[in-house]
Amino acid sequence: MVYTTALLFGNGVPVLSEEETVIDMIGKYFSQLTSTGRVRSSARRGSIESCEESENNSPFSDLDADCLEHGGRLLQQDMTRQIECCLTEAKASTLHCQVLLLPRHMTARVGQDVVRSSADEPCGLRGASIKVYVEGKDGLKSVGSIFPDPSVTPTFELSVVFKADKDDGWPPIKHIFGTNKVLKLRPEYRLVKRKLYSSASPVIHEFN
Repeated sequence: MVYTTALLFGNGVPVLSEEETVIDMIGKYFSQLTSTGRVRSSARRGSIESCEESENNSPFSDLDADCLEHGGRLLQQDMTRQIECCLTEAKASTLHCQVLLLPRHMTARVGQDVVRSSADEPCGLRGASIKVYVEGKDGLKSVGSIFPDPSVTPTFELSVVFKADKDDGWPPIKHIFGTNKVLKLRPEYRLVKRKLYSSASPVIHEFN
């Protein structure tokens, strides 16, 4: 499985794949420093880089066709961006890691499922209160909250639960940064939907 990195060294860098060595990656990074005098920031704050971006501008190209209509795609892209921001901003403060690894397009898949889960609600995604968590050996850690439309009173709550890998990162990366500074997320995640102002039981979906 290929993993992407969330703002390694504080700025976006290419995805680490099996074909690239860590030494090559580090060399490219410092080559940018010496040639330009500074590292260029990611195009959007909190983004997660993909090594296929230059070949395909849309990370949603391989998702279900029924979710690729224009309005739905915009909702998914915005939700993906906000989830990425939650994960990125929580790295140092909550997750206590320097490098965060996750499967490629994982946040896009989560964004898609969040939008789908909101489709049957009276206000759609605008009526959602979204909580983002990472589940690890120390239990659940809250990494952020998302309110798609703050002007709308939420009618339901969605909890997105990412799962930390027990291996705690990719061995070559751990060798460089230390075992406590690398966190890898598993492909599996959980989505819990709870209707507010209702006695109905929460609905739990497990995704692989």
